[in-house]
Amino acid sequence: MRLPAVLYRVYEGRLKKTLAAGPLPHHVGVMLDGNRRWARKAGFSNPNEGHRAGAALIEDFLDWCTEAGVNMVTLWLLSTDNLRRDPDELTPLLEIITEVVDDLAAPDRPWKVRIVGAMDQLPAAMADAVQAAAARTTDRTGLQVNVAIGYGGRQEIVDAVRSMLQSKLDAGLTGRQLFDDLHVDAIGEHLYTSGLPDPDLVIRTSGEQRLSGFLLWQSAHSEFWFTEAYWPDFRRVDFLRALRDYAARHRRFGE
Repeated sequence: MRLPAVLYRVYEGRLKKTLAAGPLPHHVGVMLDGNRRWARKAGFSNPNEGHRAGAALIEDFLDWCTEAGVNMVTLWLLSTDNLRRDPDELTPLLEIITEVVDDLAAPDRPWKVRIVGAMDQLPAAMADAVQAAAARTTDRTGLQVNVAIGYGGRQEIVDAVRSMLQSKLDAGLTGRQLFDDLHVDAIGEHLYTSGLPDPDLVIRTSGEQRLSGFLLWQSAHSEFWFTEAYWPDFRRVDFLRALRDYAARHRRFGE
């Protein structure tokens, strides 16, 4: 049963007060899950109605992050597994995602956009469009929004190792030298997210409690927060709850 809007505003106010003294995440990763199930629950026969509803929430969510003092967000919009969906569903989904990125990069938006993922696995026209949109935001100083498209954590690690090895070979390293130069930082420099801080908090909607390949390398020491709400139903109060729970945790970073 949903509470009246006025009670939600009161509750939000209380949550904000609890956050004042606690640590907040600088980088939040979000798995925007449950769009298709939301569409079925809402009575739509076309799952892309769920993707459209989810896309409509993204700008609100970024505003909540800015208001809370979050500096960076990584949004997982399309996995490599998604690319195997039926073309009747996949093609409109790719169009929706391209529109989302274009909207995020619009001249009246403050966000700095970066695309992370295997661009070679996307249709060439889409890859060109989203990268061009991100390039238009290079000089912005607002919240950085990393958009994960055609992204899979295992593929990212494979691509990073390949890229690292190629750079070492190009530098003339062979045999034992190549082996000795293989270490964590060297691989990290070749990830799609190279140069970005790891996420402090990873949020997944829809009730699923697994990573499914999202930021596998980067989330080794992240905190996780799961909610039953499908992404289109995710509310500001849910986000504030995630921040409250994060602030109450003692991060050990593997120690």
